Amino acid sequence: MRKAFIAIAAFLVAATLMISFAWPPFYWAFIFIGPIILLGIYDLYQPKHSIVRNYPVIGRLRYLAEDLRPKVYQYFVESDTNGKPFSRLNRSLIYQRAKRENDTIPFGTQLDVYENGYEWLSHSIAAISHTELNEDPRVLVGGPECKQPYSASIYNISAMSFGSLSQNAILALNGGAKLGNFAHNTGEGGISDYHAGPGGDLIWQIGTGYFGCRHHDGTFNFEAFGEKARTEHVKMIEIKLSQGAKPGHGGILPAKKVSAEIARIRLVKEGFDVISPPSHSAFKTPLEMVDFVQKLRELSGGKPIGFKLCIGRRSEFFAICKAMSETGIYVDFITVDGGEGGTGAAPQEFSNAVGMPLREGIAFVYDVLTGFDLKQHIKIIASGKVASGFDLVKNIALGADLCNSARGMMFALGCIQALECNSNTCPTGVATQDASLMKGLVVEDKKVRVHNFHKLTVGSAVELLGAAGLHHTYQLTRAYINRRIAPNVMQSYMETFPYIPTGSLLKTPYPLRFELGMALSTSSSFNPTDYKISAVDYAHANSYHDNLPPAAQS
Repeated sequence: MRKAFIAIAAFLVAATLMISFAWPPFYWAFIFIGPIILLGIYDLYQPKHSIVRNYPVIGRLRYLAEDLRPKVYQYFVESDTNGKPFSRLNRSLIYQRAKRENDTIPFGTQLDVYENGYEWLSHSIAAISHTELNEDPRVLVGGPECKQPYSASIYNISAMSFGSLSQNAILALNGGAKLGNFAHNTGEGGISDYHAGPGGDLIWQIGTGYFGCRHHDGTFNFEAFGEKARTEHVKMIEIKLSQGAKPGHGGILPAKKVSAEIARIRLVKEGFDVISPPSHSAFKTPLEMVDFVQKLRELSGGKPIGFKLCIGRRSEFFAICKAMSETGIYVDFITVDGGEGGTGAAPQEFSNAVGMPLREGIAFVYDVLTGFDLKQHIKIIASGKVASGFDLVKNIALGADLCNSARGMMFALGCIQALECNSNTCPTGVATQDASLMKGLVVEDKKVRVHNFHKLTVGSAVELLGAAGLHHTYQLTRAYINRRIAPNVMQSYMETFPYIPTGSLLKTPYPLRFELGMALSTSSSFNPTDYKISAVDYAHANSYHDNLPPAAQS
């Protein structure tokens, strides 16, 4: 192709010159031919792309095809049920509810009800009309030391920072929260004017970078925290230990998104990548962490203080619970993020292969809190792919008290799952700092859509509650959700995730599957103890596996 390009280019130049001698206006053909030939000459000698070097000009079609592939696949190839991360069925439901269009489906489910993983709710013959139920169920968040408990909706906006999202997106989200009386998590990027302006309730998230409450060296600034935490629109404070998109990895904001305004809000340098540290500098042990929680509660005037994490090394959560049990200092809520990730930009390995998925995370946290008899003081928030009423019901049945959603709310804003959140080229103006793109997102219209989506999704969950014959969300248990695990085997969540007795981790013998975590954990460190684990110990502590390894059988 290199030789062919040279020959074709030479022929085109010669032919154009010959024709132009006879008919001078044909010289204008060089306006079209010239740039293509010059591009081809550049391609011949550029060193970076082998295909373009070997196939001048034509090789560039590969990059066009790669760019168009996700769009072509989404609109012309994928079915209604196999799209990732959200199927077209899920996305269409959100769009319909946000626009208040017909959200019913005809002719039965498109899901394969005999496929492994299919889930359903056990309904009741004595079902209750949703008109007899509270259409806006609330949960009071606040433990014994909380002076300003917050009455939260069961469905709220999950953490998304200004910077990762555009100012118009933040304004619309918070405006929707104001209209619907639900909460909006700021994300770790701090409280911007766009979070505070519309007047919606805020959950102020504080990550390892301490944006908005930091000294110039990146350490925590208690004075700045106290000043902002006492403002009226901040209802709860959430300490981010880790997130599902990249557990064990600091937050990432690409340099192209770090404008002068974002630099001012976060107290960072403009035009540079902002990468939060992977862990906190304000505390290093579980005991120091609960002391930090107590300080924040005092400085905030007694508002609910909690933390967010994606479960990783389970012994660390045991260690936190031991610290709370020993000191009597309890967090007011725990947000459990699923390892399946979310809106945050993340290295592929972290999104795909790090962190416990949401279902297992919720069940684990609920069981450990119950075992330490701490659940009575602490509310659990499920944060993950929660986009329908059934998603709400499933997570609450597992042990959550309320749920947060990020991507669901982005779809309500008009997100089309273009998968360009990390490139500043979001075509709908949601995840970009490009002023020309964000103009496409009209705040007054989209805030109403966010409100509609929230209201109808909560309403759907209430209808499901009535179908199960229940009056309140706290009556949901794991027995109500069923899952196919084999062609002829079905289990309820209660069978898959069996409950443990209240207080059973406060004295020995511990439930078998928690013995290992209790042995490895201590309130004085997040690191495992030096307890020596034999194959017999490990197999004995892992009750989900009936067969011992050969080493343990001897």
